[in-house]
Amino acid sequence: MTSSRNGIPDPTEKYGVVVNHEEQYSVWPVDREIPAGWRDAGVQGDKETCLAHVEEVWTDMRPLSLRAQLDGPAPEAEARA
Repeated sequence: MTSSRNGIPDPTEKYGVVVNHEEQYSVWPVDREIPAGWRDAGVQGDKETCLAHVEEVWTDMRPLSLRAQLDGPAPEAEARA
């Protein structure tokens, strides 16, 4: 379970990166069940490591459904049409 002392996170606690169907990312304690609608993104470590990964891969904060609506079909979908 998540532990802290005076509100300061335990530096030994392990986290994992999770992602939802809208390609939104978060970090989640590995000792807790991943909430419904989220899946493991395959990265674990201390909180700073996980946050650094999220910052690296989550470059467009718009939800996937909004990106699809605004950007139109993906280039590979157009090539198949």
